Amino acid sequence: MIIITRPDISDAELDHIRERVEAAGLHTHLSRGEQRTIIGCIGDEERLAEVPLKSLPGVESVMPVLKPYKRASREFSVNRTVVRIGDDATIGGDAITVIAGPCSVEGRDMLRETAVAVRDAGATVLRGGAFKPRSSPYSFQGLGREALTLLAEVRVSEGLPVVTEVLDTRDVDLVAAHADMLQVGARNMQNFALLAELGRVQRPVLLKRGLSATITELLMAAEYIMAHGNTSVVLCERGIRTFERATRNTLDVSAIPVLKRETHLPVVVDPSHAGGDAELVAPLAFAGIAAGADGLIVEVHPNPECALSDGDQSLTPAAFASLMARLGAFASAAGRSMSTPLPRRHADDLRETAA
Repeated sequence: MIIITRPDISDAELDHIRERVEAAGLHTHLSRGEQRTIIGCIGDEERLAEVPLKSLPGVESVMPVLKPYKRASREFSVNRTVVRIGDDATIGGDAITVIAGPCSVEGRDMLRETAVAVRDAGATVLRGGAFKPRSSPYSFQGLGREALTLLAEVRVSEGLPVVTEVLDTRDVDLVAAHADMLQVGARNMQNFALLAELGRVQRPVLLKRGLSATITELLMAAEYIMAHGNTSVVLCERGIRTFERATRNTLDVSAIPVLKRETHLPVVVDPSHAGGDAELVAPLAFAGIAAGADGLIVEVHPNPECALSDGDQSLTPAAFASLMARLGAFASAAGRSMSTPLPRRHADDLRETAA
C-alpha cells in the first residue's frame, strides 16, 4: 500500500502518518518528489484495516500496490532511481552509462591495458571477473582473491570504479572491500541466501536476469535485495534461453520498456552474453539503447583470441572505441546523452592520494 500526501504536508503531519502505520506493525519507506511525498507501507496490510488513513492530516489518497514486488514497483517511488557507483559514476539518470572490461581478470598488465582503453573510449565503470561460474568444472574459474586485488589497484591507478561478480555468501564482504559494485550472475539470480546477504551490505548490486527467468521473477529477486535494506539495485537484461541456436542467448528487447514501465530501478543491457559473437555486440547494444536502456555492460579484451574465457564475444579495444563513437547517435535519438568519463586529471589525483 502507498499513501500519497498533499503538497503542503508538514513534517509533523508526515511523522504522525508514519507513526500510525508503524504502530500497526508495518514498515514505512519515504519517496520524496518535488510536489508529492509517497509513503510506502510494507507488511501485512490487513493490520491497517482499522486505521483511518484517508482521514489523517496531510493524506491525499491511499492506493494498494497489487504487484508482488513492492519496493521495486514503479508506484513505490516518485522518481526513477539513480544508482551511484563509487564517487562519480551513476546509472539511471539522463545519460547512458557504459560498463566495460574483460570477462575474466587474467593479470595486472592486461587489466590495466583494458582499463585505459575502455576509459579513453568513454566507459565510466570497469568490469572484470574474479570468480567465474563456468558450465564446465574444467574451464578457467578466475583468479579469485588475486583478481580482486588487481581490480582494486587498477581502480586507483586509472580512476574507474569497478564491478565484479560474487558467487558465495561467504565472499560478499571480501568482494565488497575491493569493488564498488557487486554483480549477481544469471545462474545466481534466485540464490535467495546470496540476495539477502547483498541486501545487508551498502554496495550497489548489478542483478542479471536468469537464463529462463520471467520479468516478474527478476523483479522479485530485486525485491529480495531491497527488502533486506539495499535499495541500490540495477537490473540487467542479458538474453534468455530459447530454442534459437544462432545466438548464444536471445536478447529480450521487449523486456526493456516493460521493466521501465514496471519499476523505478535502472536497466542495463549485456549485448556480449546475449549474442555470444563480437560481430553482434554493436547492433544489440544499439537496439538496447533505442529501447530505453540506461546503460550497457560490454566485454572487452586486448587480445580476444587468447582470452581465457568468452573470447568469441569480446571486443578488441579498437572495436569498442568504434562502438562508442556510434553509440551517441542512438542515445540522442532516444532523448539521452552519454556519460562523461572522469577527466584524466581526476585519475591522476586518485593515484597521488593512494601513494
